[in-house]
Parts: sequence; structure tokens; C-alpha cells
Amino acid sequence: MDYTGADEVKTALGIDNWRKLSKDHVLQLVAMMPDLDKDVRLAVLKQLPELQKILVKAMTTVRKMHEGTLASNDKSQENDYRGRREARASIIAQLERDDVDPETRRHLNDLLMRLSDKDAEKDSENKRYLDRWMTKATLGATAAVVLTGVAIGGKVGLQRKP
Repeated sequence: MDYTGADEVKTALGIDNWRKLSKDHVLQLVAMMPDLDKDVRLAVLKQLPELQKILVKAMTTVRKMHEGTLASNDKSQENDYRGRREARASIIAQLERDDVDPETRRHLNDLLMRLSDKDAEKDSENKRYLDRWMTKATLGATAAVVLTGVAIGGKVGLQRKP
């Protein structure tokens, strides 16, 4: 549909005032942007300083979630490693005793090796987790930027090509 002005866009969104623009309306508006004439698109965007605020708020929320996730992850990791450090200290204390038979020594050394392997496994698992989280956060940020680009540029960039 062709819109000749920002008021027609508001009507299509079912609002009578840009202050009533909800998150759902923003998504609907972004979807409409490529179909709007360049001048109508610019007229709408001039009336939407809230769009930038919404995007900044979304990015701030993502950042806070990421920081909270990292802090929680660090605490979990530290608790996990602390438990194995305590187990290692206990095993080493037993190995330092003179009355430990060779079979028990081998068993205790085997336990130490398994604890080291567990540290390596946990480290790799944690790196995979952080990588997945960063990928999701990056995709979220990229989506916000793309949506903004569509809202601001949309068809305009395509129309400039000869």
C-alpha cells in the first residue's frame, strides 16, 4: 500500500499518536518501512525519537544480561574449581604419608590425573558456553542494527543504484 504521509502510517498502525507506539507497533512499522516512500519514511522517523531510545534500551538490556551471565558463570566456575582444588589437596596430603602402599599410591595418582582431566573438560565446556552466549548476544545486537538500518535506509539504498 502507498502511504502519502506519516498520519496514514499511524492510522495503518492503529494509533493516533506516536507516543502510543508499542513494541509490537515498532515491529510492524519496521516491516512497513521498505514499502514507504523515502519522504514518508523520513517524515515518520523524524517523529520517532523514541525509536532510538527503544534500541538503546534493548542494547542496554542485552549488555546487562550478558554481564549478569558472565558473573554467574565466573562464580559457578570458581566453585567448581575450588572443589577440585580441595580434593587435590586431600589426595596430595595422603600421598605425602609414608605408610601408603604402592597400590593406593597408584590409585591416588590416578585420581589426581582424572581431576586434571576434569579441569580441562570444564574449561572447554565453559569456552563453548561463552561462545554460544556471545553468538546469541551478537545476533541480537546485529538484529537491532539491521532493523534500524531497514527503518532508516530500507528501499532508499536500493533506489540509489542505477
